Amino acid sequence: MTTCLSAAAQQEFTATLAGHAVLPARTFVAAPADAPAVLQTSGKFTGKTPVRITTEAGTGETLPIKGQPVQGFSGIKSLGNGTFLVGSDNGFGSKLNSPDAMLMFHEVKPDFATGSVQVVKTTFLSDPSRIVPFVISGEATDTRYLTGADFDLEGFQPVGDKLYIGEEFGPYVISVDRATGKVLSFNETEANGGKVRSPDHFAVNVPNPDGKMPELNLKRSKGYEGFAAAPDGSRLYALAEGPMWNVEKAAYETVDGNEAASILEFDTASNTWTGRSWLYRFEANGHAIGDFNMIDATRGLIIERDNGEGDAELACKDGATTGCFKSPAKFKRVYLVDLAVEPGKPVRKIAYIDLMNIKDPNGVARLGKRADGRFTFPFFTIENVDKVDDTTLIVANDNNFPFSKGRAVDAIDNNEFILLNVGDFLKAR
Repeated sequence: MTTCLSAAAQQEFTATLAGHAVLPARTFVAAPADAPAVLQTSGKFTGKTPVRITTEAGTGETLPIKGQPVQGFSGIKSLGNGTFLVGSDNGFGSKLNSPDAMLMFHEVKPDFATGSVQVVKTTFLSDPSRIVPFVISGEATDTRYLTGADFDLEGFQPVGDKLYIGEEFGPYVISVDRATGKVLSFNETEANGGKVRSPDHFAVNVPNPDGKMPELNLKRSKGYEGFAAAPDGSRLYALAEGPMWNVEKAAYETVDGNEAASILEFDTASNTWTGRSWLYRFEANGHAIGDFNMIDATRGLIIERDNGEGDAELACKDGATTGCFKSPAKFKRVYLVDLAVEPGKPVRKIAYIDLMNIKDPNGVARLGKRADGRFTFPFFTIENVDKVDDTTLIVANDNNFPFSKGRAVDAIDNNEFILLNVGDFLKAR
């Protein structure tokens, strides 16, 4: 069943909940034995300023903790046989507070029959060959493990024995050995004949207050959030979370009055940018990207979201400020888009599903059950979507451990994986 919403011929398709599995927020993994002592505990710098809270590690009820949290999933890729590749992102939210948050990726296996999630394997990233051109947090160590003070990993694509990673701080494209997590290559972003740099790029030096600001063309935390690959792995499609500065317009990129994010093409054979790009037009200014995965040679899935979290039915009312959601989730969608348009032009939005209006006629939901037969995914950051088969998608949240509270007002979010039956949606063209 579809409903035509506008002259742009976008169609809304119904999604039905087919599975729900939960990895508890307080799931931890030990740091490698050869990691320096500072990395054997994490979360020591998460106060209002990056001053060390304490060196005493707790059990996970409060920070810091012993080991590393298995959390913050940002980017997912189906590996077949019910197993998925997911990546933990920056750590605790910024470069400053994450020098003890190790960068890693995982193979996970949700069991939708029981609702549990098995962490099959965790691989930590390191740079023993000194490929990264700037000083890393572990520069003085022998192991040179990478942390959230170095990178913010947001997208993961396996290509042969390599794993390509879309990074947000720079933004950069990094490849690592899939088996060991060791860095193999490092690429700055290039577009429109120059470098793309955010305030967190390694080459950016903030001047004195009376100095001239450096030339930046991407806002902080608006680097790569979506990171897709062609089915044959020959091309990567890096999608920024927000709009890039357009020199000719002397303004951030827009399409028909709305902000638009750039999709840049990368050639994996030559490890270079092709110079081809497209635009993704947001439905409203202030929206952001969650994830991006291709499902065939030209069509892909993109999560577009607002910054709200929590079910609207629990929104604060009548002046209340506690026990309710101040800015509830309103816009959380998965779009089906087509890149078969001229480079430089906006991709075509074919259709979408609404993650705030999922059908659950059989009561599949393990959390967030409702009496009206609906299921919502009301998280601040929903950063994982991929095709499982011709009728099914998997979607998961980034729980921003331990800060996000979208499922319940008084409890930190778990890592939730949902299967959605969307056969008609995936056939749309």
